[in-house]
Amino acid sequence: MGREVGQLYDVARAVLDPLFAFLWRIEVEGLEHVPDEGGAILAPNHLSVLDHFVLASSLPRRITFVGKAEYMDDWKTKYLFPALGMIPIDRGGGSAANRALDAAARVLQSGELFGIYPEGTRSRDGRLHKGHTGVARLALRTGCPIIPVGLQGTLEVQRPDSPLPKPFKVMRVRLGRPLSTARFEGQARNKLALREITDELMYEIRALSGQEYVDTYATKRAEAIPAETTQIPVAAVV
Repeated sequence: MGREVGQLYDVARAVLDPLFAFLWRIEVEGLEHVPDEGGAILAPNHLSVLDHFVLASSLPRRITFVGKAEYMDDWKTKYLFPALGMIPIDRGGGSAANRALDAAARVLQSGELFGIYPEGTRSRDGRLHKGHTGVARLALRTGCPIIPVGLQGTLEVQRPDSPLPKPFKVMRVRLGRPLSTARFEGQARNKLALREITDELMYEIRALSGQEYVDTYATKRAEAIPAETTQIPVAAVV
């Protein structure tokens, strides 16, 4: 597959790895659950814009995310995020969102890791919100396992409305056992199956993140986001 995004991935690794290692301590648990090769979907909770960087910096493999298309309207991120590997997704859904998900499927089918936030956007209250079913649909479409991820400490480093992160704090990345969707094979259009997969995923994320769960969407419109994510690559930070 031709690389559509991520032209600056290697440069980002070289610059951001030592920077992150100096500014924060990132503790990682469960790396054994990430396959050495082949496609897999990583599904973390979402509290801070730093989540993208922290997860990527904790992995020995490249990861691509999907991010909101609004990043393309900001001069600070319009060129940086796609160059680092973000696939923009239109929150309004429709053909643009479907194209982004097609790109996500190509990433997975080419044997790479793909990151997607089931909540669809950052939590504004620190709680874990109801998941959208895009992760489940992507897993059923590609046959790739879903790895739940619990991120801790990123909110304390940089809250949604904070312009700059706070240095010298501890953040944690907790990777759980992969979830298989094999028993739901052929049910990609079954809404009950999609919801069951998604609810199971959110349960695992809650156990890893330690957050309180609320059965409401973090996004304003429940059906607006078929699958949310965001991306940026970095190398392993110890």
